[in-house]
Amino acid sequence: MRDDSKSADATNHLGDDSDGSIEIDGVRLKLSQPFVGSGQWIGQSEILMQLLACWITVDEKDLPLTPRLVGSPGMGKTQLAIAAAQEQGLPLYIYQCTADTRPEDLLVTPVLGESGRIAYHASPLVSAMLCGGICLLDEGNRMNEKSWASLAPLFDGRRMVESIVAGIQIPASTEFRAAVTMNEDESTFEIPDYILSRLQPTLKVGFPSKQDEMAILQYHLPFAEAEMLAMTVEFLQTSHQLNLDFSPRDGINLLRFAIKRLQQNTSHPLSRDVAWQEALERCLGEEATDLQKLANRKKRSLGGEAVPLGLADLFFDADDPLHPDRDPLNPDEDEDEDDF
Repeated sequence: MRDDSKSADATNHLGDDSDGSIEIDGVRLKLSQPFVGSGQWIGQSEILMQLLACWITVDEKDLPLTPRLVGSPGMGKTQLAIAAAQEQGLPLYIYQCTADTRPEDLLVTPVLGESGRIAYHASPLVSAMLCGGICLLDEGNRMNEKSWASLAPLFDGRRMVESIVAGIQIPASTEFRAAVTMNEDESTFEIPDYILSRLQPTLKVGFPSKQDEMAILQYHLPFAEAEMLAMTVEFLQTSHQLNLDFSPRDGINLLRFAIKRLQQNTSHPLSRDVAWQEALERCLGEEATDLQKLANRKKRSLGGEAVPLGLADLFFDADDPLHPDRDPLNPDEDEDEDDF
């Protein structure tokens, strides 16, 4: 799929140097370094194949697609891109998008050197364009419209960007590929339709199966005991069934903390169950100790099957023993019964 004869097409009018810089129309750009590290994608092989298919070109006039990798935080969207880049044998450049990302941050940034001269530094995105690599725009829906607008000509047939700061147009190599990850949460910008139409298709990264989740935890924590792995996987699978957003990353973090607590030499060593339960509360909050209750609360907040709130609900939690609607003779009544 990769044709090395094409890799130099974007540098026909560029000066390439061994010091990690490239000259474009008289302007020298210092290139960013690619991501260095290994990554393995476990399970959900279909979505990996779909991502790789987006980057295929079937004709000289064909163009690669720039997909959106969508899912809850911690589901492995970045890991998926790393694995796909390794499968392609291309360098991967990762740009972390934020709410205050500016167009010049995405493209070329001027830096004042010790000699007083201005040096131009190419972003990971521009470096990938020039080197014929892959760029992952991580958490793209945290970025504002002004920054996205600067990338509009890159993700259509023009395949270029224009740096106002450096005063140059930068073409993309035919080997250049890109993808965008987007978290499904509320702390994001709404991306305009003219950008979304350029970021297709949408690839949904869902929750892993029980077997895959166990393999993921074993891959990242090969030193974890089987009993603690089993407890963590059972917790995660139950949360998935209840449509709660606890992810494999959450499982890795709580398990790491539990293992570290067990390794402490104290006068009162913890049992595995106590260490795991403590890690669950400290990493994911006390609400995570009762998944069913948390799921019911989430359902009510989304308008689920709950009846409209009354005046008392403005001053009391639903499980508050002083709530006027609770039966004082049966304080332990099931929370679900209150809804009816």
